[in-house]
Amino acid sequence: MVGNKGRNSSLSHAWRLKALRFFFSTFVIVLIFRLFTLQVINASFYDALASGQHNFYKELFAERGSIFVRDWKDGGEYLAATNEPRAFVYANPRKIEDPIKVAYDISKILGYEIIYERDSDSEVDELSLIADELSLGIEESTNDGAELAEVAEVLSEEEEEGPLEYQLLLDRLSKEDDPYEPIARNIDEKTLEELLALEIDGLGYVLEAARSYPETNLGGHIFGFVGQDNNSQKVGSYGIEGYFNDFLAGVNGYLDTETDASGRWIGVGTRNFEPAVDGGDLLLTIDRTIQYVACQKLREGVETYDADGGSLVIIEPSTGKIMAMCSAPDFDPNKYNEVEDASVYNNSAIFEAYEPGSVFKSLVMAGAIDAGDVTPTTTYEDTGEVQVDEYTIQNSDLKANGIQTMTEVLEKSLNTGMVFVMREMGRDALKDYIERFGFGMLSGIELNTESSGTIASLDEFAESYFATASYGQGIMVTPLQLAVAYAALANGGQLMKPYIVEEVRYSNGTVEERKPKVVRQVVSKKTATTIGAMLVAVVENGHASKAGVDGYYIGGKTGTAQVAKSNSRGYETDKVMATFVGSGPIEDPKFTMLVLLNAQRAVPWAADSAAPIFGDIADFLLQYLEVAPTRPVE
Repeated sequence: MVGNKGRNSSLSHAWRLKALRFFFSTFVIVLIFRLFTLQVINASFYDALASGQHNFYKELFAERGSIFVRDWKDGGEYLAATNEPRAFVYANPRKIEDPIKVAYDISKILGYEIIYERDSDSEVDELSLIADELSLGIEESTNDGAELAEVAEVLSEEEEEGPLEYQLLLDRLSKEDDPYEPIARNIDEKTLEELLALEIDGLGYVLEAARSYPETNLGGHIFGFVGQDNNSQKVGSYGIEGYFNDFLAGVNGYLDTETDASGRWIGVGTRNFEPAVDGGDLLLTIDRTIQYVACQKLREGVETYDADGGSLVIIEPSTGKIMAMCSAPDFDPNKYNEVEDASVYNNSAIFEAYEPGSVFKSLVMAGAIDAGDVTPTTTYEDTGEVQVDEYTIQNSDLKANGIQTMTEVLEKSLNTGMVFVMREMGRDALKDYIERFGFGMLSGIELNTESSGTIASLDEFAESYFATASYGQGIMVTPLQLAVAYAALANGGQLMKPYIVEEVRYSNGTVEERKPKVVRQVVSKKTATTIGAMLVAVVENGHASKAGVDGYYIGGKTGTAQVAKSNSRGYETDKVMATFVGSGPIEDPKFTMLVLLNAQRAVPWAADSAAPIFGDIADFLLQYLEVAPTRPVE
């Protein structure tokens, strides 16, 4: 008995030892596996978790620079683009008990069109409830199918007409399990106060810098706007905002530091700090008053003469400074997202190339005089038409004028006379002078979306291409290129690079002043003086008399060109491109100005549209710049 008990006790002890060994072995294996999982397989996860608990990272945003314009009269600077604090309003739908009422109240403040009105007891009528159920996709309803179908039809019609903002807001506020929904951005202080006065539980906001353009009457094409890219980052587009985006935006910084459990910085821990570098400021060459008046006159002209649009450029000939530039139709950069067609963002003065027509004749004539091939008194016999290759070229008035001088060619705008000039100077010389005036290449102005136009037709062999180019057809130029070329004639034949930024002001206080840059001497000073006198004769004796200003000698030229069809070959029959370019006073030009009406219908000639607009603005300019009359005032 004793022996058996001893053996049983030994066996029991051995079993317990084995069980204990198995337990500890299993525990060690599980522990090792767990440690392997934590330290190897899931190491990156726990590193990130630890970093989140003990590291603090914050991106430091740079402030976007401002854009200024000057006023010549008072010498002051005015903000044309700056930053203003605006609110981004959001909601926590889980805390909103009555989304219909909240959507209604918010919509009234934000100016959204509302589908229905509440009655005096603040109850929603049955029809509105059905409409909301349909809009929110609720399947259950106590109403019969006919009534639902009727409401669905009404709701569908409403959505087509417009209250989509209200519907979207109601849809967002009705997401019961959603902790966050954006409501509206760019909310001003007054509107924010009205929203907060509602005391809506679940409505919050954060302040953010929004781009603002205080001078709303100066036009949007020069400035462009600040929108968002695909990554929701603010980015400048078009105009100055687009061209100088990197400079204006600055460089964001960051703060990356180790913290303790309470979020306080650990003095001996890692601390990386890169300060944000704010964007710089820009001072433009634009004169605030001239820009306002000239662009208003252009808009009025577009309406008066039933044109699709228009462009205007005013340059200081001696420097190349852009004094004013605008296009119509225009847009408000504060409301850039409200335009119906994104093509309105393009500044037609630098973007839309067109066939200039007779306004081009002065430049070709200047080249021929400079080359010594003709003089103002050189004559030819105008028979009313001339044969070039297989084509017959006629004058625009279909008349034969007999013996004519080169001055009369410009005064009467004779196509046959320009073919004579082209043949006298030769094809190579014609192409050379056209290129020297800057056509077929970018001017280099610091604005986004500039076009170079094209003079590719002058690479062809046939004489007809050169003949039509001599009077401004078959080549494509931009309004800015034309204005710059005429400014060269007003500046003694010296072509200046156009510029629109006068000062670049860095955030560290450094100021870079832009200086005038000579591109090349296109024609001699003597030639420029000669062609200037001929252009005065055009205004005094020719088609451009309505561009004149009493008491001053103004020189310039009209151009009435056909509008090329967009979907087929040939030209439109009921509209024209009307241009006038000129300078004044011709003895010491203070400005060169181009006025273009795009596809005008009301009158057939630029002499009756673009020329009087030019004359009206020129009269204002001479008074504003305090230029004394240079001839007796009638």
